[in-house]
Amino acid sequence: MSGSLQHRFPALAGPAGMWARFDGPSGTQMVDSAICAVHDWMLSGQTAAVGGPFEAAQQCQELLDITRVTLGQLFNADPRGFSFGPNTTTNNMAMANAISETLRPGDRVVGTKLDHDSNVMPWRRACERSGAEQVLANFDPLTGVLDAASVIALIDERTRWVTLPAASNLLGTMPHLEPIINRAHAVGAYVYVDAVAAAPHHAIDIAGLDCDVLVTSPYKWYGPHCGVIWCRPELMAELDIWRVRPAGDSGPRKFETGMPNFEAIAGTQAAARFLIEEGMDHLAEYESQVFSRLWDGLGNIAGVRRIGPSDGQLRAPTAAFVIADRDPAQISARLATEKIALWDGHAYAVEVVERLGLANRGGVIRAGVVRYIENDDVDRLLNAIERCCHSKK
Repeated sequence: MSGSLQHRFPALAGPAGMWARFDGPSGTQMVDSAICAVHDWMLSGQTAAVGGPFEAAQQCQELLDITRVTLGQLFNADPRGFSFGPNTTTNNMAMANAISETLRPGDRVVGTKLDHDSNVMPWRRACERSGAEQVLANFDPLTGVLDAASVIALIDERTRWVTLPAASNLLGTMPHLEPIINRAHAVGAYVYVDAVAAAPHHAIDIAGLDCDVLVTSPYKWYGPHCGVIWCRPELMAELDIWRVRPAGDSGPRKFETGMPNFEAIAGTQAAARFLIEEGMDHLAEYESQVFSRLWDGLGNIAGVRRIGPSDGQLRAPTAAFVIADRDPAQISARLATEKIALWDGHAYAVEVVERLGLANRGGVIRAGVVRYIENDDVDRLLNAIERCCHSKK
């Protein structure tokens, strides 16, 4: 297995290094190069606004351009399709708002019950506004698997959009998207992919997927809080994005409804470069080995029920589990006293916990493996969970 990279994450040094950070699915620690990029940009005096005749304004434009090119390399996509926003939920809301203007009564938007609510509720509101219909495909609650056929069965000639998760942020499930995308395009529908939970762990090939929109969050892959959306350039040209009159009506800046956060974009470019240099396949191999230790270890603890795919299929290294007769919130609070950070509840995957029958039982406990989690962290977590299982309530 590859060596440690914890030295690349300054936040893990000193007092913070006493924590085992399994909270990565909700946001990772920043890699050193991204921290330096943010710091250096803010000290450079280059922060301004694009479009001016002076050096700082030109440097802002160059930063946007080079970051789009880097993201194009990371995700194998046309750099002209990348726009920046504050976070994926806000980007989804803005895009769904624009798309709602194109929907009509009788149209259909197909989604899934495996999604984060930011890829469900914006489309629900868009359908309510337009008179269109939203339908959600079910996943298997026993395995956590979303069969492509269950989505394809809902796609018909009325379908205008299909909204999909590249990975479940709660269960780690990674559906097989290609046949769904092919079916959607066959009936003239567009495809919107939420890659927030997949992009930190596996290579994303936008050109290969042939999707029309894809969203991701750099703060889930070692960068600053920022949202990135890729939209097929010709589709962006057609959409009526709400913006002020001086704003451009073409290109990726059309979606950036004000001046973007340049220091965050500098950090995003550096984080993307880190992933490119580390190699996504190399990173996935490391995480898979560490995650196997976690997943298998959980399965060996009496009283723990793992939730999600366990048959070796492609998945994100995120473990959802419950402990018999224990409140997930109490478990996460107890683990926090031992400086182990993880989450409990639904993690905004509202439809998922309802489908699992856990909405009124506190949801699940969620632990994620990212590049700075090591075997020692896993053993520490497993030992703590075993103590929780054997202790009195």
